Amino acid sequence: MSHDTYETLRVSRKNGIAHVTIDSPPVNVLGVTVMTDLRRLLTTLAGDDTVRVIVFDSADPDFFLAHVDMTATPDALAGLMADLPDGVNVFQAVAEQLRRQPQVTIVKLAGKARGGGAEFVVAADMAFAAIGKAGLGQIEALMGIVPGGGATQYLTERVGRNRALEIVLGADLMDAETAERYGWVNRAVPAGRLDAFVDRLAHNIAALPDGVVAAAKHAIRPRDHADGLARENDAWAGLVFRPATAQLMGAGLANGAQTRDGEQELEGLFRALAG
Repeated sequence: MSHDTYETLRVSRKNGIAHVTIDSPPVNVLGVTVMTDLRRLLTTLAGDDTVRVIVFDSADPDFFLAHVDMTATPDALAGLMADLPDGVNVFQAVAEQLRRQPQVTIVKLAGKARGGGAEFVVAADMAFAAIGKAGLGQIEALMGIVPGGGATQYLTERVGRNRALEIVLGADLMDAETAERYGWVNRAVPAGRLDAFVDRLAHNIAALPDGVVAAAKHAIRPRDHADGLARENDAWAGLVFRPATAQLMGAGLANGAQTRDGEQELEGLFRALAG
């Protein structure tokens, strides 16, 4: 078992599997502390050859990762920005580290993941979503921006350009079955069977003969999106610092964003503000 401690993650290791539960009330916002913990965790596990699979889930049954923290300031992000790999912004860095992790990474999605939370889901090797409970959405357009944490590139690779444009510009919350049909997640699974399904898959992968997981990940490599990530960052940065964007985000926070009630129907909240 692991003795690592994190402010926003509960981590255990057993039989070749690291179980990581995100626990950052009230709605698991992807803030500075969560991103710091995730990057430190992934770095630590990358050097642990006893772990073959990492399974991510949430302590909150309604939210996996709500979205990027709308209250985060450049000063708050400074620590993460000081330790960035070349060619990526602070949000892309988390997703790229996840994509290049030596272990197999699996998201068990039982609640909602929007914005940066949805980007984390699509960056993992596999994701399985609970029917009737899970939801995925890239809602950035409703705030006057575009995704800035990898979604434009990862979604295009997963679902195709036409559906990526629908997801980014339509900005709707997508249910598990539609996400499966589009290719955003591997499978939509009945909610009552999600734990058993993912646990069985993780166990089977972790129990493979030595060298198989490493060989498969070496052969089935993530696509290099360096040019696309640079374009995405330019597009995001060109919009995020506009006064209109700050006004929309401020109004969203004042009307319940990042609270449990407000997050249930976040798309409707921002559409009402924009209208």
